Amino acid sequence: MRRYRWAGLVVLAIAAIGIMLPVTGAQEQPATERLRGVISEILGNADKSAAEQRRVVPPSRPALQYSYAPLVKLAAPAVVNVYAERMVRTRSPFAGDPFFERFFGQGPPGRSQRQSSLGSGVIVDASGIVVTNNHVIDGADEIKIALADGREYPSRVLLKDQRVDLAVLKIDDSGPFTAIDYSDSDRLQVGDVLLAIGNPFGVGQTVTSGIVSALARNGIGVSDFGFFIQTDAAINPGNSGGALIDMNGRLVGINTAIFSRSGGSNGIGFAIPANMVRAVVDAARNGEEKFLRPFIGASFVPVTADMAEALGMERAFGAIVTAVVEDGPAHKGGMKVGDLVISLDGLTVQHPDALGYRLATAGVGKIVKLEVISRSTVRTLSIELGEPSDPQRPGELRITGENPFAGSVVVDIDPRIAEQLRLPPSIRGVVVTEVERGSPANRYGLRPRDILVEINGETMRQASDVAEAIAQDPGYWQFEITRNGRRLRQVIR
Repeated sequence: MRRYRWAGLVVLAIAAIGIMLPVTGAQEQPATERLRGVISEILGNADKSAAEQRRVVPPSRPALQYSYAPLVKLAAPAVVNVYAERMVRTRSPFAGDPFFERFFGQGPPGRSQRQSSLGSGVIVDASGIVVTNNHVIDGADEIKIALADGREYPSRVLLKDQRVDLAVLKIDDSGPFTAIDYSDSDRLQVGDVLLAIGNPFGVGQTVTSGIVSALARNGIGVSDFGFFIQTDAAINPGNSGGALIDMNGRLVGINTAIFSRSGGSNGIGFAIPANMVRAVVDAARNGEEKFLRPFIGASFVPVTADMAEALGMERAFGAIVTAVVEDGPAHKGGMKVGDLVISLDGLTVQHPDALGYRLATAGVGKIVKLEVISRSTVRTLSIELGEPSDPQRPGELRITGENPFAGSVVVDIDPRIAEQLRLPPSIRGVVVTEVERGSPANRYGLRPRDILVEINGETMRQASDVAEAIAQDPGYWQFEITRNGRRLRQVIR
């Protein structure tokens, strides 16, 4: 009797598998069915691979006594200290005050003072390539790398990107050095165990443990990047640029920021995923001075709760297309305004920042498969990502000299620049893309993404207009900018 019962169960199992087998060759499927599948993936209810199924809770108390020491011995030599020094000119608090200057004159010039900062870094190549956070070395005149064994080396910057908050350094020595391997950060799951290695508060190399608390975090406010790994591993000041490693001793992220009201760790830390780190390091290896993001030619907004309800979604996720640039890659690939992007190359798109991350790690010239819901139908679009700038319109100007804009870089706004800086695609004119720390532009309050509207009454339509206005040197400056939709005016005499 038991034998027949087992036979019946086998028949039912085979029948269930047959029902679950997808129909091959179908180009489209109902949107509700695909949404249900994507939501299952987000909630973690989808089937897992064999490697993912090997993740287990320690089965017994002796298993809890296992040590992370072998992982630390493997990865710790690749984690270094980064010492950055910069010269800063201090200004008198009375400088520019007409009352003070009338009676006491302009006073002595500001003093030069040396400032130093401490952070962490990770050796990702045996030749001595180190990756750290951009804010650790930003504006530095001299950068030193101290290894875990105490050796120190000077280094130089190969590439830095303020938007992602990453910098790639090269140790001025042939090596070889102990390097750490990358992990595929897209395979991380909430609950995975991680170790954070860095130099918090300058006390020396320190290791903390924790788990992945969340993935694809955005809106953190530390940079324009919006796809962080959140962890409860203790991360404190000085950990910036340090390594977040998995249980195979491989790099899954670069520790970047903490959420804190006291300045110490509250168990909420954020790291840049290793796949983004790999893309930035590869650009530096190829001789690029900037990390180039591909051009897709479309603008996106997140799905709100009201939108999700109207679309019949159980939860809000994805990116809604709000504008498509004519003859851009998205337009050529068949994307339309109103489409809902839910995945790229099979990876779920939680929000527009996640889509930007997926595009950036794919790279220029890559053909990506975007899954979109258009008019209750799921479509797959093949889009070839374009160059981030138009060679026919180089309009970039790095401003120097004695003027309020010195130390900034301005460029002509075209659809590519507008997309990279997350500006409305219809905006034209001149936008600030870089501002050096301590420069006149920085002191007078200019920021990246500021749009120059007027200088001394003249409308700025392109970067060459800015060059002409600066060349006149009128003795006083009156300029107007647009920042986040607000017009700001400043007068400098």
